[in-house]
Amino acid sequence: MPVNSELVGREFPPTAPYLVGREKVREFARAVFADAPQHIDVDAARAAGYSDVVAPPTFPMVIQDLTLQQLLSEPDSGIVLARTIHAEQRFRYTRPIVAGDELTAQLAVTGIRSMSGNAMITSEASITDAAGAHVVTAVSVLLVGSDSEGEAA
Repeated sequence: MPVNSELVGREFPPTAPYLVGREKVREFARAVFADAPQHIDVDAARAAGYSDVVAPPTFPMVIQDLTLQQLLSEPDSGIVLARTIHAEQRFRYTRPIVAGDELTAQLAVTGIRSMSGNAMITSEASITDAAGAHVVTAVSVLLVGSDSEGEAA
């Protein structure tokens, strides 16, 4: 089944709130080799003007993943995980994420482009804080291979 073009414009329910923990920020920073002191040391983060440790710029992927799971589990999507790769990622920030933030994300599918039987699905996860203020939008492109990809002749 090809990717359902009617996904474009579909919005998913907001995720449950995600509380950004100090240790999660530190673990993520270590995992991506973000060694700036404000990612690990509370005093360094406060000296830089933040209330707590600051998440590395790619940390929103942790929250966006919750929204992508919604998309991937849609029964009518036509997306087969075994033929899907994460092709592109961008972030549009209003402010950095810091430990203590309670974040909610809502995904919208903003485009599907077909190419030789393959599909590129663009989605945007708008991530807001507990007050409803925008923090970051995570833009993701998934490449879904055609049905014939990887099949033996």
